[in-house]
Amino acid sequence: MPGLIRGVARTAAIAGTATVVSNRVSRRQAGRWAQQEEQAYQQQAYQQPPPQYQQQPVSAEPAAPPPYAQPVPVPVPVAEPAAPAAPETPPADDMTHKLAQLQQLGTLKEQGILTDEEFQAQKAKILGT
Repeated sequence: MPGLIRGVARTAAIAGTATVVSNRVSRRQAGRWAQQEEQAYQQQAYQQPPPQYQQQPVSAEPAAPPPYAQPVPVPVPVAEPAAPAAPETPPADDMTHKLAQLQQLGTLKEQGILTDEEFQAQKAKILGT
């Protein structure tokens, strides 16, 4: 029986040592693969310029103005002299004109030409409030 116990102990020691060595080799190999992947990633990152420096495709359409462009003056209706006893509802032409101006203001704001404050001020002038 003592020989059997000695054999089992020896086998357990060998198996434990083999497991430790195997784990160590696996970790070392995983570290090497990680280094290789990191180097490949860095080489790829250095070969391609960042997106802001990549050449944009040329299109036939004109480019939008840069955000720092000078603001475009918005036509504001000039107050006309008071007409005698005008009806309370404005004529359809005046309302159409105001709507067109408001649409133009909205477009300028979407393009970033007008700030929110400028937009609100111009809108108040158009609506007369």
